[in-house]
Amino acid sequence: MIKRRLRIEYLLIMVGAFVLIPLLLIALATKTNLKEEAVEEVDYISNDVVETEPVMNATKKIINPYTDPSVEVAKKYYDYQGEEKDQIDSIVVHDNTYYQNNGIDYVSENPFDVVSILEGTVITIKEDETVGKTIEIKHEDGTISIYQSLGEINVKKGDIVSQGQVIGKSGQNQLEKELGNHLHFEIYDNGSSKNPDNYLNKEIKIEKGN
Repeated sequence: MIKRRLRIEYLLIMVGAFVLIPLLLIALATKTNLKEEAVEEVDYISNDVVETEPVMNATKKIINPYTDPSVEVAKKYYDYQGEEKDQIDSIVVHDNTYYQNNGIDYVSENPFDVVSILEGTVITIKEDETVGKTIEIKHEDGTISIYQSLGEINVKKGDIVSQGQVIGKSGQNQLEKELGNHLHFEIYDNGSSKNPDNYLNKEIKIEKGN
């Protein structure tokens, strides 16, 4: 009797094992799949740091287009709002034709260094029989400065120049031959000629960054 009972208990244990082990394996596999699906659904944030350059407004003072203290103003900009006497003095006469002076003429007995009024890029280099050798520079604030009647040019088109850098020397031209050695200087802003006196030695804001 005892042996028979033991055999029955052994059979019950074996049957239970065959039934429970597959159930445990199925449960374990299901749990593993659920974990993998949960991992796949997680959105990871990239560790890459995107560097941005802040926009900064820098203030800079525009300087005169010369450094020689002996330089003087010979002819001013023709100001339509100015006094009649100043307007008359600002007329340029050439070949019996009268022109309003679009800039300021600086004179000195001897040739003097001509410097860039601001940092910028040289956009034009040319030589004209009437106005002489010319340099045009576009600056960070969008203005364009023009240097005419040069006797010598020290830069080329495409050069990036710094404020105060010597770009040439004063000279002579046919348009204002009576002035002798001089620099004819102009400023253009938004495509229009402006009075340089309203810009020189004044502070401007220059936006840097993106």
